[in-house]
Amino acid sequence: MSPIPATIGDFSVLPVLIPSLPSFPKSVVHYIYVRRNAPKVPTADDSRRLFFTNVPVDSTEVHLRSLFTSLVGAGRFESATFEHERKDDNSEAPSDAQPLHAARLLAAHGNKKRKRDDAEEVAERARDEKAARLPKSWTRTLHRSGSTAVVQLADEKSAEQVLKAIGKLHRGGSSSSSKKYPVWPTTLDAKLVPRLGTSWLKAHNVLSYPSKAALQTAIDNFSALFSRREQEAAELAKRLRNEPDENGFVTVTRGAGRTAPASMTEAEEAKRKMLERAEKKKAEMTDFYRFQLRERQKEEQAELVKRFEEDRQKVFEMRAKRGRFVPES
Repeated sequence: MSPIPATIGDFSVLPVLIPSLPSFPKSVVHYIYVRRNAPKVPTADDSRRLFFTNVPVDSTEVHLRSLFTSLVGAGRFESATFEHERKDDNSEAPSDAQPLHAARLLAAHGNKKRKRDDAEEVAERARDEKAARLPKSWTRTLHRSGSTAVVQLADEKSAEQVLKAIGKLHRGGSSSSSKKYPVWPTTLDAKLVPRLGTSWLKAHNVLSYPSKAALQTAIDNFSALFSRREQEAAELAKRLRNEPDENGFVTVTRGAGRTAPASMTEAEEAKRKMLERAEKKKAEMTDFYRFQLRERQKEEQAELVKRFEEDRQKVFEMRAKRGRFVPES
């Protein structure tokens, strides 16, 4: 069998041996692809972060910590953020606790009217969102096939050591020699990583019916967060009614008694009508000046004709006088 490639594009190939289980009595090799983390918006910690793709579906932070310990020893691994966690933290889509009109208003004007939120405000919003959610019904999250994760290490040197350790796994071996590959942990402490299987499903069945007190707390937090965001949107709409944008237009509202802004369709329609009136006025002024120009040209032409007739009359008179001239004897 041909050797496993050490790299594919920018990714280093990390083979991991998954041992046999009672449900699947055969060991297999799973391939994780690793590279330096290079997000669209760079951060100060990117030099010590690694981007993983095709992580096993049952991955947890504890699993990755054990894997890194087998590669470069203990003390290098700090944290891991999985794909679904990054989407929850960075998603710009409105949450259930965000009124729809407020979400549209903030999406259209929020970033222009306020400065970037600081870390404390972001953390506070995340806590409010978490408190407003219903209790979880799963003790452990399974990932989709081919899912990704970002692992943060102690320093940049640790990230380099991990990539070097992955490269050493491919030296002098073939794809069939899997004894030297790191082993994916399957027997972890149940207190750290909840078990899968029947116990996982039984726990889900129990958690699907939370207590009335827990439900009431989540509902109260949701209502408070929803009302607060409605108030924030109303205050922003009130400011926008009197503040022109960069084009000199003021946000259109449906009426004096409402603080919510008009829909984007109504605003665009009002803007279109305003531009049409401006173009019409400009056209009228242009036609007026053209009328003046035509009148002035007519007057100048009439003046030239008048002068020509006067000059021609003078020439005729001069010729008549010359015909009656009698020289002296």
